[in-house]
Amino acid sequence: MSSEKQIEFTKENIDTYLKEVAKEYRKQIGKNTPAEIILIGGASVLVNYGFRDMTTDIDAVIQAASVMKDVINRVGDQYNLPNGWLNQDFIHTASYSQYLSRFSEYYKTYSNVLTIRTIAAEYLIAMKLRSGRLYKRDFSDIIGILAEHEKCGNPITLENIQTASTSLYGDWMALPETSRNFIFNVMHDGHFSELFEQTLQGEKETKDLMLRFDQDYPGVTKEGIANEIAETLQKRTNKASILAQLRKRKLEEK
Repeated sequence: MSSEKQIEFTKENIDTYLKEVAKEYRKQIGKNTPAEIILIGGASVLVNYGFRDMTTDIDAVIQAASVMKDVINRVGDQYNLPNGWLNQDFIHTASYSQYLSRFSEYYKTYSNVLTIRTIAAEYLIAMKLRSGRLYKRDFSDIIGILAEHEKCGNPITLENIQTASTSLYGDWMALPETSRNFIFNVMHDGHFSELFEQTLQGEKETKDLMLRFDQDYPGVTKEGIANEIAETLQKRTNKASILAQLRKRKLEEK
């Protein structure tokens, strides 16, 4: 987990930065070499839904001429953004699928040269289930998406999610067991608004635990076992909380 200063990206400033990327890209290469950026993760949630107000980086699939890397860096310098503010590092993670572009949706076009797309709802849910990070906003984002679609009269079903997961990853069972159990329980419960607040609070608490752990054991969480560490920390915290409640009850009984 990174200790670098983080910038908060909102729907409004994401639009501003992407517009500047398009202007600079067209200036560098002209209008005859179009580019496409598919927003995924938190950025895709931000531009499509109202329950989330920020993210700390912009994950994307970038299809453009090689000059795009320099363009992104120039815009980052212009707005004092951190290195990697717009990146496609996630292609090295389990949530990436070569079929993502097939299930993307049009968002906007800037400067008649840069097309922005986002990920369709059930596929975005499938990606977040595949990632299943306890210390990020994967699970609360899933519930938030389900809640907004239900309010709009366009509910997403478990079958929709299973189909999307299979389309991206070849098999519903490719998702972690914890994620499959999670979505089964959420869909069975159905109280999305209440579950959203509870899940979001749990993610915040787990993130705090992870930050403290990272301070005590620098670098350990970068070894690909962050979720296992988060799960262990959660269990220890829950156990400590239960023991504290039992001690309190014993004292009250005396």
